[in-house]
Parts: sequence; structure tokens; C-alpha cells
Amino acid sequence: MTDKPTAAAREHMHKLADKGLKEPKLLQKEEVIALAEHVAGEHGRASGTEHEIAKKAKHNPEGVTAAEIQALCAHVKGERTAR
Repeated sequence: MTDKPTAAAREHMHKLADKGLKEPKLLQKEEVIALAEHVAGEHGRASGTEHEIAKKAKHNPEGVTAAEIQALCAHVKGERTAR
């Protein structure tokens, strides 16, 4: 079995990223963690900065800034154009 997400899972992640880009501080703790885990799980695609933000968000989702959340969301939104 592959680790590739299904189309429905990708669509959900992109909707979550849209929400985070518009109102990053309205995301729930679990949503921030989901974004962080998604970005952290991408080997080679995310920059070092994005990986550091993802690592921080996984351990302390309340401690990330709005700009950091938006950086994670921008990474997720950028995936669609890269494929």
C-alpha cells in the first residue's frame, strides 16, 4: 500500500489550507497539527524553514504565529500547481 493521499484527503487538506490562509488564528488545534504533519511528511518538497515551522506546530500548535500558519498553508496550496 502506498502513502499517497487519496483525492478526498488532498481536497480536504487544500480546503483547510484555504481557511488557514484567510483566517489563520481561527484554525483549531487539531487543524494546525494536521497541516504540520502533512508538511513534515513531505520529504524534499518543503524547505528547511517550512519543516521547522511544522515541527514547532506539531509540538505546540498554540505557539505558532499567524504568519507561520500561513506559511504551512501556502506550502499545501503550492502542491497542487507542482503536480
